[in-house]
Amino acid sequence: MTSSSSHDRLLDRLGEVAVRIGLNIAPGQQLLITAPLDAVPLVRRITEHAYRAGASLVTPFFSDDQMTLARFHHAPDAAFDVAAGWLQDGMANAYRNGAARMAITGGNPVLLSNEDPDRVARANKASSLAGRPAMELITSFAVNWNIVACATPDWAAQVFPDDAPDVALARLWDAIFLASRVTVDDPVAAWADHNATLHRRADWLNERRFAALHFTGPGTDLTVGLADGHAWAGGSEPARNGIVCNPNIPTEEVFTTPHAQRVEGHVRATKPLFHQGTLIDGIAVRFEGGRIVETHAARGLPVLERILATDEGASRLGEVALVPHSSPISQSGILFRNTLFDENASSHIALGQAYTKCMLDTDGQTPEQIVARGANSSFIHIDWMIGSAEIDVDAITQDGSREPLMRHGEWANPV
Repeated sequence: MTSSSSHDRLLDRLGEVAVRIGLNIAPGQQLLITAPLDAVPLVRRITEHAYRAGASLVTPFFSDDQMTLARFHHAPDAAFDVAAGWLQDGMANAYRNGAARMAITGGNPVLLSNEDPDRVARANKASSLAGRPAMELITSFAVNWNIVACATPDWAAQVFPDDAPDVALARLWDAIFLASRVTVDDPVAAWADHNATLHRRADWLNERRFAALHFTGPGTDLTVGLADGHAWAGGSEPARNGIVCNPNIPTEEVFTTPHAQRVEGHVRATKPLFHQGTLIDGIAVRFEGGRIVETHAARGLPVLERILATDEGASRLGEVALVPHSSPISQSGILFRNTLFDENASSHIALGQAYTKCMLDTDGQTPEQIVARGANSSFIHIDWMIGSAEIDVDAITQDGSREPLMRHGEWANPV
């Protein structure tokens, strides 16, 4: 475990990487940060580096797990259909006017697991509805944005339950620093090399123009059609405001937009899903015509069913991503219980809203035209993991032939 001085140095590096690599914030740009209260030390480092990079104003918004629980324990029932739409509208307006977005993750992954699943689902739906204007700007990559992680005591206790609290917290920080590539001498150069590797893979996939992906393995026989004019992406990408940023730190994936009507077969999750404080484990679903028509889960099924009922697009896919089993996060052997990390240990799919940035030639097209090409529309976007060392992936070409893409969780074709 790192010493106190080493921790401070690595925390500062993480703040610098979040600003320089994650956001690549522009001089004069405003920055909005959302974070848990325990992330204050990291928020301060990010704020300092943002101002050094020329940010005009940094505005943080903090959440608190105990205040969230107070709502579930004491608020009237009608309160769970209410969300701070005024705040979400203000954030969306800030993004329309060019502000960058930073989200720091680190809350208790099972905070709401013992709460009424109906209330959890209603609160989540209200939040998703209120956040739709801001979410559309993010999923269309209108602005530069980034998600980075902060270790917190409650999260650490879930990841390392057998350790003393201080040991668990230190171990989680060490894992975050390593996965975020800030333990090397030159993190900025390391990120440049890593982005180049991801870009080569995405470029190769874009050259091949596959029609679909076929996942096979234990409990899985799933064909995911790809949207018409889809584009693969990974690592750093230019936002529509012209700023090149890394939306996720860490990241190991290349991803694209599936066709919302062309998903067939069944699939079993290879890791639990931790969604807004709720654990959903043992997920197994069946698709017909792009839509989930059969749903199973060993734990958290009522919450999953309510998620799928959010809107028509909630039971369809908005993203498919490929991650080799040899990724550093996978090889760490740690179940982070946090989607930012666990999705980068495993190939995955996402329910809900598509990233329309992963579509070619969308300028001038209406939302209806983009949907007609296969891009899903929904109030939600929830990633869950379907890859492992036991999963193979075949690419299906436009003429219907097949070629191996991944075998036993690893790329079959070097690039």
